[in-house]
Amino acid sequence: METVDVNKEKIVIFDTTLRDGEQAPGATMSLNQKLNIASYLDMMKVDVIEAGFPVSSENEFKTVSKISEKVTHSIVAGLARANKNDIDRVIESTKKAKRNRVHTFISTNPMHMKYKLEMDSKQVLEAIKDSVSYARNLCFDVEWSCEDGTRSDEDFLYQCFDTAIKAGASTVNIADTVGYAMPFEFENRIKSIMNNVSNIDKAVFSVHCHNDLGFAVANSIASLNVGVRQIECTINGLGERAGNAS
Repeated sequence: METVDVNKEKIVIFDTTLRDGEQAPGATMSLNQKLNIASYLDMMKVDVIEAGFPVSSENEFKTVSKISEKVTHSIVAGLARANKNDIDRVIESTKKAKRNRVHTFISTNPMHMKYKLEMDSKQVLEAIKDSVSYARNLCFDVEWSCEDGTRSDEDFLYQCFDTAIKAGASTVNIADTVGYAMPFEFENRIKSIMNNVSNIDKAVFSVHCHNDLGFAVANSIASLNVGVRQIECTINGLGERAGNAS
């Protein structure tokens, strides 16, 4: 079975301009614009291009499919919620890529879990296990993300990361979804996960930082000092609200 090389020295650049970047006001892109951006990212040998959220619309599905056909160097990733339908759409839309990735996520913020997901902690852990293992059976490269991880309970986060890695995630990502953290806080949270998740060395640790307080780049760089090896970012920091790491 094909496996993902977990290289602890390499820093992986995960560009989400075509997915998260498009959530910036006025940043909606046409198919041709997305193909043009993807070709430049590929030419620059960006490690991973997150091409979109295929289940969100038929146009988005077609766009991810077209990008998957054109890209020659980069891994093409598609975003999926923690359910089989979303994952199937990622698999279908990226099947023509030379290398593809399923990027599945779920919120671990207790307020989101209660009111948005209407799930308790046990159900969220089951959803992580089921979605990651399902994706792993279809694609050897699976990334799992905790939405709003910086506002989540630390002990619960340890369980989530452990569950995702055991289920087959080769990359695990913590998202500072609302740009809440400052560099010293973010670094401490990364260290606490590194020190309390026994199988964390089995996956690439990733961060996804937003810029609401102006610390997206600083938080991303700080995380590299404590073992993170993938940075999720966008061209010129384009993204929702104040943007992403640039």
